[in-house]
Amino acid sequence: MKKVWDTDELATHWCLTFEDHHLLKNKLLKNHLGFSIQLKHFQYSGKFLHTHSDISTPPLEHVAEQLNVSVSDFESYDFNSRTGRRHCIEILNYLGIQRLTSTDKDAFSDWLRQEIFHQGTTISEAIELAYDWFKKQKVEYPTEAVLERLVRSAFYRYEQEFFNQIIRELRPSAKDKMDHCLENVERGIEFGRLKADPGRVGLESVLAEVEKLHFIQSLDLPQGLFQTCNIKALTHYYQRVSSESAWRVKEHPPEIRYALLGVFLFFRQREIIDGLIELFIQIVHRLTVKAERKLIKELLSDFRKVHGKSTLLFRIAEAALLNPEGRVKDVVYPVAGENVLQNLLKEFKSSGPGYRQQVHKIIRSSYGNHYRRMVPKILEALSFCSGNTQHRPVLEALEWIQHNRDNSQRFIPLDEGIPIDGVIRKQDQEVVLEEDAQGRERINRINYEICVLQALRDKLRCKEIWVMGADKFRNPDEDLPADFEDKREDYYLDLGHSTDSSEFIEKIQERMRSALTELDEGIPRNQKVRLLNRGKKNISITPFEAQEEPPSLTALKREIAGRWPMTSLLDVLKEADLRVGFTDHFKTVADREILDRQSLQRRLLLCLYGMGTNTGLKRVSGNRHGISYKELLHVRRRYVHKAALRNAIGQVANAIFSIRNADVWGEGSTSCASDSKKFGSWDQNLMTEWHIRYGGRGVMIYWHVEKKSTCIYSQLKRCSSSEVAAMIEGVLRHCTDMTIDRQYVDSHGQSEVAFAFCHLLGFDLLPRLKAIATQKLYRPDGDATEAFPNLERIMTRPINWELISQQYDEMVKYATALKQGTANPEAILRRFTRNNIQHPTYRALSELGKAVKTIFLCRYLGSEALRQEINEGLNVVENWNSANSFIFYGKGGEVATNRLEDQELSVLALHLLQICLVYVNTLMIQQVLTEPAWHSRMKQEDYRALSPLIYNHINPYGIFELDMDLRLPIELVA
Repeated sequence: MKKVWDTDELATHWCLTFEDHHLLKNKLLKNHLGFSIQLKHFQYSGKFLHTHSDISTPPLEHVAEQLNVSVSDFESYDFNSRTGRRHCIEILNYLGIQRLTSTDKDAFSDWLRQEIFHQGTTISEAIELAYDWFKKQKVEYPTEAVLERLVRSAFYRYEQEFFNQIIRELRPSAKDKMDHCLENVERGIEFGRLKADPGRVGLESVLAEVEKLHFIQSLDLPQGLFQTCNIKALTHYYQRVSSESAWRVKEHPPEIRYALLGVFLFFRQREIIDGLIELFIQIVHRLTVKAERKLIKELLSDFRKVHGKSTLLFRIAEAALLNPEGRVKDVVYPVAGENVLQNLLKEFKSSGPGYRQQVHKIIRSSYGNHYRRMVPKILEALSFCSGNTQHRPVLEALEWIQHNRDNSQRFIPLDEGIPIDGVIRKQDQEVVLEEDAQGRERINRINYEICVLQALRDKLRCKEIWVMGADKFRNPDEDLPADFEDKREDYYLDLGHSTDSSEFIEKIQERMRSALTELDEGIPRNQKVRLLNRGKKNISITPFEAQEEPPSLTALKREIAGRWPMTSLLDVLKEADLRVGFTDHFKTVADREILDRQSLQRRLLLCLYGMGTNTGLKRVSGNRHGISYKELLHVRRRYVHKAALRNAIGQVANAIFSIRNADVWGEGSTSCASDSKKFGSWDQNLMTEWHIRYGGRGVMIYWHVEKKSTCIYSQLKRCSSSEVAAMIEGVLRHCTDMTIDRQYVDSHGQSEVAFAFCHLLGFDLLPRLKAIATQKLYRPDGDATEAFPNLERIMTRPINWELISQQYDEMVKYATALKQGTANPEAILRRFTRNNIQHPTYRALSELGKAVKTIFLCRYLGSEALRQEINEGLNVVENWNSANSFIFYGKGGEVATNRLEDQELSVLALHLLQICLVYVNTLMIQQVLTEPAWHSRMKQEDYRALSPLIYNHINPYGIFELDMDLRLPIELVA
């Protein structure tokens, strides 16, 4: 039972009614409290108490106060006596609860199989849901042992029915191929190769992925069956097969083996298709980037940019008019010398049509000699679709390329019906369309193919063209909630917006007018912000003044280092688990669990430590604890997966929130900051990219950290991925009790579309803008031209409210998809990029974002306190990033794996290890500061700068010893 209750909860669940008091008339006074507690506890949980420790103090005191008796009366109440058992029967009769019969057990089993397990509910989750069913049916809640037996039996029956359904739809030839795959014979693909992720971009990776896809497609899996199943229900079986070797899969009985492999291959097919699309996108991108890089390198070798071209042109024209009969050398050269004119010519060639032609020439050479061998393989393996007729020409062009792939003709007559409009951009038509000797236009075959592939890449990235059987690149309509029209009002209510677009718009207009008016009136007196008149950069903000140094913070850190000198980081992880119990979330993906929980706990802690420090499992195996590498590897494969790690992280974060002393850390916050950090990583995979800002190959980890250094969410991302999508995902998907209504980001975590979605989802986006000098404020309406005279220099056009009104329902639909989790935020935001600027919903979101951003800019410019708040929040994330390298020190801090799953698990293990450090440090700091001497010594500046993310007293190295009986000397927290 929960330990902390607020007043409203006590009043709701623990208040005795008149009828409840009436039951006490025929009972001894000493039993009144015990009977009442049993009654209210059964009404709350559906269970009877068996020991006095099962009830927490607040409800006990609340009921005792109503009865006007002492709490000590409860200690003498005997639950197992004849009186106690009679009271239980009386409570059941009073509440109309029937005894559990075999009929009820059968009905409960049917309910689980038909309505619960097909949703992906686990056994532990089903046990939690069981109470509502028994309460609704007014049937006595069974004992824990009986309930677990009933749930496990129902799950086994559900699983058998599901497996049999798959087996019935699998063809015999498919089963034979599956066996060949496991046996590693020549007629099939090796099972290990099927499990492998794509390698780096190249011909070998493409051919390997195409071969795997063709093998799975040849099995003719029951796609309809799998597509109607809940993805969460299938994921468990997919993880189960992924963690097993081919030999272990063969050990399963045929009715289980073929069903598990069917689910696994269905998932792998979607992943392979997504991987092929990513390979295609990167291949086409690499074609252009390499060509431009090569050409720029050639141009820059003897190129110097000419500045002041407009003035130079005026001076040349003036000199020519004054002496029209003179020679160029006598008239023009004195104004612009020969070197200047040569540089001017080179600059034009490097930016005009000549530049594009040279780039295309290099692209053509690379494509014709190398990439043309792999692209047709990808196009042949994938089925492209689009729900918009506007993009039909691109699909027709792909069909023509596939149909004529064996045709060696270099030039194609223009009158053969090959689509040009909607496929070839205007600036590229000059390199695609050429004239023959007779002056007739014809199509350059290879140049046309290159332009088609570039157009396809752009459409795939914004999902205007999608692929059959894909997951990330699936039909964008599947990303939206299917029942939106039926539950439209419920979804609007969930987001907190009116179904009337005019009411929604009026609220934003009023907020814009109010914010602009307040800024307009306050800007003349604002000494920190100046509005200039110097072209595009018209806003100037004075930097912050340095804050006072905290006088006692350094001494506090020395005190902690003195009391807990060189505390082992492994002991920190162990202490957090012994207090919080986060290892309980790690369940096996197999069908049964053999290890006892104590042995499993030890192995899990060592696994998590080896992964979180990046030292690896071999480095923490053996030693004095006697656990081998193979034993750790078994636990890692069977027990450690993303969902368990995220649940463990959420539990530790919630524990930090619950143990915090408000006198030390202040009241709970609803604000969070997010930022990314680059980690080096192996590059034989599709996740690793070259970082354009920081340089080097690697991946990005995007952190969400609240103001007192508790990280509530982390994500592994590509270096080029959208930080806006990562920001939104963290706010919506974090597994903690924290409610976020203010989100701090840097310039890369914001955009106009981001402002729009954050407003629709109900939280404020507060970015620190690097390009603040060039920002503009939008007008709430066209009549507001003279309404804000002090802001005229930074004002621009009015918002197009009509477009927002027209697309209001669509915008809410996409926001609902984000909140309900029907699609990944990055999949949703793919549609709303500058590549898809003609999409009406994108344009509406952009207009809404401009309005919301204008409101934010008014607050940002008008309040130095808000600017400081944002800066402080982002500094906390920077501090979190600084501790990453201290913990993730193994292998040079590089993510040393090419498997995407292993990369994600390493990041989550680092997150768990670091948040456990924050948890233990919080306890240590609070223990020191509860002493009167330290409490009186701390000043306001010390509390302002106080952070639990310190590690000068931590030792992450050395011999790894795990003694479960040795505890850190920290006082226990209730």
